[in-house]
Amino acid sequence: MSDNDIDPVEGDDVTVESLLAGLEADMADDDDIEIDLGADDESPAEEDAELNLDFGDEDEQEAAADEIEIDLGLDSDDEASDEPEADEAAESADEAVERALEELRAELRAKPGEWYVVHTYSGMEKRVKQNLESRAQSLNMEDFIFEVRVPTEEAVEIRNGNKKTVTRTVLPGYVLVCMEMTDESWATVRHTPSVTGFVGHATQPVPLSMEEVEQMLAPAVISAATARVEGPAKQSRRKKVEVADFAEGDSVLITDGPFAGVHASITEINANSQRLKALVDFMGRETPVDLTFAQVEKV
Repeated sequence: MSDNDIDPVEGDDVTVESLLAGLEADMADDDDIEIDLGADDESPAEEDAELNLDFGDEDEQEAAADEIEIDLGLDSDDEASDEPEADEAAESADEAVERALEELRAELRAKPGEWYVVHTYSGMEKRVKQNLESRAQSLNMEDFIFEVRVPTEEAVEIRNGNKKTVTRTVLPGYVLVCMEMTDESWATVRHTPSVTGFVGHATQPVPLSMEEVEQMLAPAVISAATARVEGPAKQSRRKKVEVADFAEGDSVLITDGPFAGVHASITEINANSQRLKALVDFMGRETPVDLTFAQVEKV
């Protein structure tokens, strides 16, 4: 602005005419300024142009403001905000898991005795747990044998084309026993049906460290904590999907498609899409084929 600028101060009555007058003075001082509004001098629209400064009363202004809709792109922001919410959910799940593991550590430290690994016949882990707990009670060994656990974990398994969540043992053929080792408690455990012995030296079982016990019991604790926060459905989507019917290297018979009746050897399994790759003998050469689980059966 030039010296002709009007600098309103508190208490001055500023009018539209005074502001326009200051603007015209600035334009006169600068010969290089040229403003072309694209209007003709004889344009009737210019003659009819009128500045309306009547904003109506306050009630009318409020009613008009209610009708104004302002689109600030909130929809896109809402979509973008889903990611932070997901991050917060993930953080909550991590916090829940860490809290559950800390509770497990405190529980293990508070228990008397030490943890030992007992070897059992495969598939008899739960039966050994029940039998050993019954024997400890009937033989009055509850002051020496404190707890028996079968470490488990949850996994998503495909069997016969159906996907489901199953609970399986982390250490097939082994059971954890928290106990005070004496000749009597050793005999109670050793002579339990389906028990083949303690893990360790032949005459002296070796106890586990707290870290080893926590590592064996952690999978079940983590699954339970995650399910409480995220729900079983979301938790199952995070688990690795495994196939119970087939394994790489298995020989299968193709039952459908152009190679029906031909034997093949599995080279790759995609559990999520329920498809597999296999090699078939075609005209004396091994040819890779892509098949679904429903197209093959195990030989």
